[in-house]
Amino acid sequence: MVLRSCWKSRHKSGFGPVSVWMRTGCVALLWVCVFHLGCLRLVDGTKTVVQKDAEFDVTYNDTVTSDDQIIYAFNHTISRNKTEGIRVTVDGLSEGLESPILFVVRQKQAVLSFQVPLILRGLYQRKYPYAHVGRTLCQPPTLAAVETQYFFVDVSTLSSLGTHYQLRISRVDSFTLQTNKKFSFTASPSQPQYFKYVFPDGVDTVIVKVSSEMTFPCSVMSIQDIQCPVYDLDNNVAFIGMYQTMTKTAAITVQRKDFPSNSFYVVVVVKTEDEACGGPLRFYPLQPDKFINAGNRTKSIDVVVSPAIESEVYVMGMLFCLGIFLSFYVITFLVACVENKRMNKRRELLLNPGDMSPAETGKGLTPASPYEYGSFADNGSTLSSEAVTDSIASADANYGYLDRSLESVGRVRQESLSSVEEDDYDTLADIDSDKNIVRTKKYLCVSDLARKDKRVLSKKYQIYFWNIATIGVFYALPVVQLVITYQTVVNVTGNQDICYYNFLCAHPLGALSSFNNILSNLGYVMLGLLFLLIVLKRDIVHQRALLRNELNAHECGIPKHFGLFYAMGTALMMEGLLSACYHVCPNYTNFQFDTSFMYMIAGLCMLKLYQKRHPDINASAYTAYACLAAVIFFSVLGVVFGKGNMVFWIVFSVIHILATMLLSTQLYYMGRWRLDSGVLRRIVYVIYTDCIRQCSGPMYIDRMVLLVMGNIVNWSLAAYGLLERPNDFASYLLAIGICNLLLYFAFYIIMKLRSGERIKCLALVCVLFTAVVWGFALFFFFQGLSTWQKTPAESREHNRECILLSFFDDHDIWHFLSSIAMFGSFLVLLTMDDDLDSVQRDKIFVF
Repeated sequence: MVLRSCWKSRHKSGFGPVSVWMRTGCVALLWVCVFHLGCLRLVDGTKTVVQKDAEFDVTYNDTVTSDDQIIYAFNHTISRNKTEGIRVTVDGLSEGLESPILFVVRQKQAVLSFQVPLILRGLYQRKYPYAHVGRTLCQPPTLAAVETQYFFVDVSTLSSLGTHYQLRISRVDSFTLQTNKKFSFTASPSQPQYFKYVFPDGVDTVIVKVSSEMTFPCSVMSIQDIQCPVYDLDNNVAFIGMYQTMTKTAAITVQRKDFPSNSFYVVVVVKTEDEACGGPLRFYPLQPDKFINAGNRTKSIDVVVSPAIESEVYVMGMLFCLGIFLSFYVITFLVACVENKRMNKRRELLLNPGDMSPAETGKGLTPASPYEYGSFADNGSTLSSEAVTDSIASADANYGYLDRSLESVGRVRQESLSSVEEDDYDTLADIDSDKNIVRTKKYLCVSDLARKDKRVLSKKYQIYFWNIATIGVFYALPVVQLVITYQTVVNVTGNQDICYYNFLCAHPLGALSSFNNILSNLGYVMLGLLFLLIVLKRDIVHQRALLRNELNAHECGIPKHFGLFYAMGTALMMEGLLSACYHVCPNYTNFQFDTSFMYMIAGLCMLKLYQKRHPDINASAYTAYACLAAVIFFSVLGVVFGKGNMVFWIVFSVIHILATMLLSTQLYYMGRWRLDSGVLRRIVYVIYTDCIRQCSGPMYIDRMVLLVMGNIVNWSLAAYGLLERPNDFASYLLAIGICNLLLYFAFYIIMKLRSGERIKCLALVCVLFTAVVWGFALFFFFQGLSTWQKTPAESREHNRECILLSFFDDHDIWHFLSSIAMFGSFLVLLTMDDDLDSVQRDKIFVF
């Protein structure tokens, strides 16, 4: 018992007062034991404690039983300016798993314990034993220039038969990572690795890149502060710091301000299973307590720590982004000045006809309208003398700005009935009062579908703008709140698997993890605002023309309704705001933030194209936004329930096809049909009379061609969705909208040219420029730098370095180009019918 007391007093932390003779006796006995036996053997009842002075890089083969406890004593010298890692490697040589060996490493400021075999758990409580274990000891900091520290390895077991093991303690010479130097090592679930990195002077931000040529086994890369203990096992690596799962690559940007010691640990842990990285899942164990052989899960890994970009690059990126989009403001201002100067010069020449040549005067008075011959003559309509007079007067008014009263304009409108077949009806009142007669004519003109009061229509279409502004406010506020919460969760938990960034080009700023992806959305907001200013300028010019009672403003060209244009510009600005919110923390749960206003933009563009020549019968704002809300509702359902769900795809495809057929019928008959109990009887009757009794072609051939092509496209997309069931349902739904928009736009352009109309130079430049920009934009969009359809680890395999100014990646360039392309598309819709401003509406075809 004296020896036992001596041992306790020698190794107990925090020595109390001890008598001189006791201490002297203990030292004497200790020297005797060490001199004769090389160890200290203490006996307490049935428990024997053996302490050995051990050395580094020596392999100890020993056996421990329940009656023994072996202690290995080590000492080493550490310095303040140099950090050495210490590696503990243990091999269990016994086959049995019932009584593992417990290893406890006692250091000055830390204790590390583990058992051999090490049991790691997977999903469904699977158990994986590892007989070979390697751990790195945490290195407590020292204030002294040089200090000698002791640590002890205690070995014990409850096995009465004895358990064999090998123990080796070694130094890790390359424990500190060097800047821009690749370091290679291997790791396994039972042999995690971690290394230290110290920020060099002048470097405030670094990016830690970990890579491997092996996809599996799945692993975790973690960044932890310099403190003990270090969490380096699969079951605790997520407890502290920042971490990512990894297959082939992982990258974490680390800032000096987050680590007061100006240094951190890079921890790499190999997981026991691959399910977190998208790998196969093992079978469910039939016996819950049965151990599963994990096989060889050693992974070769490379790590490089390199400095991130400097603050000057942030400034250059922001100036570049602002410069690009401010240049559009400058170009627009210059074009407006040139156009204004040209119009003023033309007005001066027209107000002084004596300065014009006879050829120019004759050209100005000639109503060179392509609608007075060609396909219009096929209608069988005859031009009355009043119509001819009005046609000439409209040409004069276009160049001379004749001053006419509202009463005379109203009279001209009533008399301009060249598109109405007057011989077929008794009175004009019959034609005006019956919508069925007007809208079911074989050849319609814009004047037939522009009969409603302009003030009523203007207010109707202004509702589009006010509704989308209200929707935007109510939609954006909770979105901003949610993404701020997402970013806070990422910063607090350190779980970087929540957000699907391009981690190789994710530049943090403040609390934001990827500022460059947010900044690149500025183009949508700035160009949307610019488009609103352009529309406002046109609206003011048109209102002034109406106040001057100009004939062109009242009776010529496509009716000017700007409400949808205001809504389109607002939608583009909201798209920029919500796309920026999505990129605060991109993942599958908030992807609808990025796509909702894309659906809005596609829908509004189609409505605007239709409104151009169908102003009286276009959908109201309430109906349009209700349909778009249904689209967004299906988008959310598809994201949540659509992945591999056959029932959902069947229901959606049926709804898609039925909606296509109903819309086709609505467009073909210009709304002059009823969906009631007699609709089937009328369908059978039409089939019998037009297909069986006599084979007659469709009455509205052009409309039929468009709708047949539209049905083919939509049925094909529905079949593709039903057969392939794509995981990215939101993009699939957006593709449906874009395909229909492009089809309608192409049809509109073809019919416009076929009808003898022309496209002015400015509109043609916008069309060509927009087409080229869209091509480049789609190229960068399909680069696919990340995808939330896969696991975060698999998504990071698509990450790439920055390609523009060391600040912007491919997806940022997609943001730049797509915002420019959308702005150009809006300008095309705004200017494509400017050639009709001097053409009377009863000479403009509806298609």
